[in-house]
Amino acid sequence: MSASHVAIERDAAVCASYARDASGLTKPPAGVVRASDGEVIVDLLRESHANGTAVTPAGAQTSTTGASIADRGVLLSLRAMDRILDVNVAARTVRVEPGVILGDLDRAIASDGLFFAPDPTSDQECTVGGAIACNASGPRTLRYGATRAHVRGLTVALADGRVIELRRPALEKNTVGYFPAQDPIDWFVGSEGTLGVILAAELALLPRPAVEVGLGIPFPDQAAALAFIVAAREDAALLPRCLEYFDAEAFRIARREEPAWGNDGDTMVYLEHAGAADAPFDDWLALAERSHGGVDSARVFDGDAAMRTARRLRHAVPATMHERVAPYLAHGGRRVSTDWAVPYRRAADILAQANAFAREAGIAPAVTYGHLGNGHPHQNFVARDPAEVARAEAVVERTLHAVVAMGGTVAAEHGIGKVKSKWLPLQASALQLGMMRAIKRELDPQGILSPGNIL
Repeated sequence: MSASHVAIERDAAVCASYARDASGLTKPPAGVVRASDGEVIVDLLRESHANGTAVTPAGAQTSTTGASIADRGVLLSLRAMDRILDVNVAARTVRVEPGVILGDLDRAIASDGLFFAPDPTSDQECTVGGAIACNASGPRTLRYGATRAHVRGLTVALADGRVIELRRPALEKNTVGYFPAQDPIDWFVGSEGTLGVILAAELALLPRPAVEVGLGIPFPDQAAALAFIVAAREDAALLPRCLEYFDAEAFRIARREEPAWGNDGDTMVYLEHAGAADAPFDDWLALAERSHGGVDSARVFDGDAAMRTARRLRHAVPATMHERVAPYLAHGGRRVSTDWAVPYRRAADILAQANAFAREAGIAPAVTYGHLGNGHPHQNFVARDPAEVARAEAVVERTLHAVVAMGGTVAAEHGIGKVKSKWLPLQASALQLGMMRAIKRELDPQGILSPGNIL
């Protein structure tokens, strides 16, 4: 290892500053490398491959699954690799380093009339590399899909320090070999740092819509709100960009942020229209009225400032849950959160079961909010100590069994990380797990990259 390129910081205070992410877990690394360029990363990986030292790459450490903290070995921080390398307005692409914050990227390309579609709630804090590593999504995934669909090229450093350049094939037809081998970019999107370290990414951009409007509609209860979401999802004329659900407690949190909202309803659905033409408000409100929505209290978010307010209201829910659990972290408590998903028509059934499981376990039902247009809510429990963590996780596991039985997934957008690895076998068969292990062995035979994540 070249001392001029790689410096491993082993100071206890430095290691402690990289010991925690949004999962609530604490795992101080044995050392920290703060990379400023790809050469440092390549040198580190070559030496680590030679001596068997584990390396966990991390961006802004916003992972809710413990994927961005080190189980052992060195934590490789990519925060300083934050350059936007090139914007090609004509091709609608941008090339960036992995440490670029998504919100900064969006602001940088706004003047070109472009945007990057994936919009995780933490977009003002999370990095491009992290978004690719967990195939991040967000409210607007309903229309645009998750991060995977927007990655056009990757520069990746493998576990032994080799650097490879990958591009999406521009083919409409291909019958060469096994399908998983046809596009290696898909090996790395969602791999949570276990197969390689992203040095740069080329991303596809979209033109900014001429009209962007949000609409928040109160509903009397969960059943009415979810019935509206199903009806809106299946109305071919409406084409919402997102359909977000707030349960009673989540709606209370949003109303504290925006007192003028009013109290006409216990739950709320937030939706967005984006396109060239004006929003079909009459059609939305007519549909909401048929679902017993509080149309007289519906709130319109029109214009850039109003849309930022809407996003702030949405972000207030997970931010508040982080605040509520903060006093208990030192005592072994943490936020127990889910990101499972089911086919959207089954959402009402599974939420009823999840709440019943919580009551049977003697704990309060989770605060529930999020992407019900995709059948994908977030459920948050505040566990004050290890015993409450265990009880909440038992409820989650029971719920996940029901989720999988409905054809759902144990993780829809945050990945598996360390927190959910024990639940991966609920969904993935032995054959699927064997294939994942085979890819891991081929790309990282010594298992030095991100130990504890996924497998």
